[in-house]
Amino acid sequence: MDKKRLTALMPTAALVLGSAISTSVLAQGPALVEGNEYMLVANYPNSMHVIDLQTDTLYKSCELPDAFGPGVTQMAPDGKTAYILNNHYEDIYGVNLDNCEVTFHASMSLQQNERTKSIFSFAISADGDEIYAVQNPTMLYRDHYRVQPARLAVYDTSAGLDAKPVRTFPSPRQVTVMQTGDDGTLYMAGADIYKVDVNTGEVDVAIPSRNWDRPLYAPPDVLNAWPIQSPSKDFTILYTTAKFQDESYDLNTADWIYGFMNVNLETGETETTDFGPITEIYFSGMRSPKDPNLVFGVLNRLAKYDIEKKELVGAAELDHSYYCIAMNHDGSKVYLGGTFNDVAIYDADSMEKLGNIQLPGGDMAISTSQVFMR
Repeated sequence: MDKKRLTALMPTAALVLGSAISTSVLAQGPALVEGNEYMLVANYPNSMHVIDLQTDTLYKSCELPDAFGPGVTQMAPDGKTAYILNNHYEDIYGVNLDNCEVTFHASMSLQQNERTKSIFSFAISADGDEIYAVQNPTMLYRDHYRVQPARLAVYDTSAGLDAKPVRTFPSPRQVTVMQTGDDGTLYMAGADIYKVDVNTGEVDVAIPSRNWDRPLYAPPDVLNAWPIQSPSKDFTILYTTAKFQDESYDLNTADWIYGFMNVNLETGETETTDFGPITEIYFSGMRSPKDPNLVFGVLNRLAKYDIEKKELVGAAELDHSYYCIAMNHDGSKVYLGGTFNDVAIYDADSMEKLGNIQLPGGDMAISTSQVFMR
């Protein structure tokens, strides 16, 4: 490059560098306040946002490295570090929300020619010391690919920016969302809801799903894509099914039912419960932290069901579809995220809309929203 051209490019380079530094400083924003309640969301092009639930306003934004997708998040128990599965499902990052600094990074591909993705399936231990991820590796060769066995990888959250697994175990395939119990058990949603000993890799079935044995019930249809850390410490998976009138299994007379499988993460108690007729499809659902007899679901409408009565008791029309539901800790508000770049807020009792929070940037797509206390 000649001297004249280099001189001409220097102002442009300085402008680009200055913009990057300025954006980083602006993105950091204020530190979180101890004892306050917040909501974490992520969106395109590649940002993480913190919403203040005291004022229902955007509190700060953190720009993330590499590429966006899927934007699945998990909050550390101390409310300081947010973990996100990103970079096209291939990397996990830990971000200090006080200063937006990346403090943890794990690239899940562990050897040359390996491409490894995690399909929503990562979680953090109850003490915050370990990260768990079910990984799906594929070996890439010049003329063909070879799918490898799925594995459960365990990371130390203090491992820094080049984290490697401290333990790996074989894993069932088709595992998506996961959560951890207070006793250290890892619960994984796949063909069944599994419980895993993260020290030995031993896998048992906590709740039969594909393999349930419920007389006169059809096999359940289940969507697991949003690992929501609920204030009530419930790991809740929605299902739809048909309940037949008799052993003729006549679909024309069957009852079409919504229900949920639930693990209480404090006690380990499990349940499979029908809660109402199918009137529409929901992508995610949550039990009320205030009244565990109420369950909410969302996609094209926000709906509220009385579990004991098995009936719809409230519904709200939405401006557009929302994928991921969240609630504050006292159960008074419902927050809807995912899809576009706004969070809708509803009163949990009246189901009336309270407002919208607009996010800078693009769509949240299928990212996960988390409510947490700092």
